[in-house]
Amino acid sequence: MAALRSSGTWASALTADEFAAIRAAGFEPAGQVFGAAVHGVGPGARYPCPGAPGPAGGGSPPGAATQVSGQGDAGSFAPLVRAMDHARHTAIGRMLTECAELGGHGVVGVHVSRGAFPLGGHQFTVIGTAVRAPGAAPGPAAPFTSDLTGQDFAKLIMAGWVPVGLVLGMSIGSRHDDRDTTRQARWNSGNAEVGAWSDLVSQSRHDARRQLEGDVRRLGAEGVVVAAMQLRVHQRDCPETTGRHDHVAEATLIGTAVTRFSRAEQRQDRPALAIMSLDPRRRQAARIRL
Repeated sequence: MAALRSSGTWASALTADEFAAIRAAGFEPAGQVFGAAVHGVGPGARYPCPGAPGPAGGGSPPGAATQVSGQGDAGSFAPLVRAMDHARHTAIGRMLTECAELGGHGVVGVHVSRGAFPLGGHQFTVIGTAVRAPGAAPGPAAPFTSDLTGQDFAKLIMAGWVPVGLVLGMSIGSRHDDRDTTRQARWNSGNAEVGAWSDLVSQSRHDARRQLEGDVRRLGAEGVVVAAMQLRVHQRDCPETTGRHDHVAEATLIGTAVTRFSRAEQRQDRPALAIMSLDPRRRQAARIRL
């Protein structure tokens, strides 16, 4: 990073339009920055079933309700959520270290990627373009991060707002498919709602949004511009009951926390705007009146 900074050249992941927009907002690229973290996690079967099946012929057992695992909750998948959240913070921290070494004030156009690592575990990677404001003081101790495009970043700055940081809400919900769920999901049951699955999706999304709002408050921002909302649902063999299944829903929200730096109000003493009609007959009539 030191050699790159002293070379006077820079690389970026910006398009030409993004570069022009960032320059119009008073910033310039400092270089492309990257962060990654790989965490080993166990197979899905190691996470216990959220509810055991009821007695033969029975309906939903008391323990078969939807179970949601957020960063601070103790659900079945809570260890996995905490591991992914730690990997996320680690990757972003490494990207910000590179940004600071390049003298950047923040990172724009951050692309977040998460997936399975070939050797096992989960990898979390972030990549973006460090930017700086020429002539401004050296970069802050905690540069901002944003997944906004260069054009949206420029619009935000010109509107009196500034990005604070990348925020993420992540939650994993799970539900055991009991006899009631299995009966409702049969093909001959008709076009009817499967209440347990609706509850699983709803609770997982609600908890992810709660986690996102907590991230915004942690950064001291005023709000968040949400860039992506993802929901992935899959089925697994129940680790505790042969022949039964669990449904697992993973909800993820990613956005940029923002806050205001200017409260400039529209001036009331602006001169009136003169408008000339393009109709030649109206222009002629105006000349006659004058």
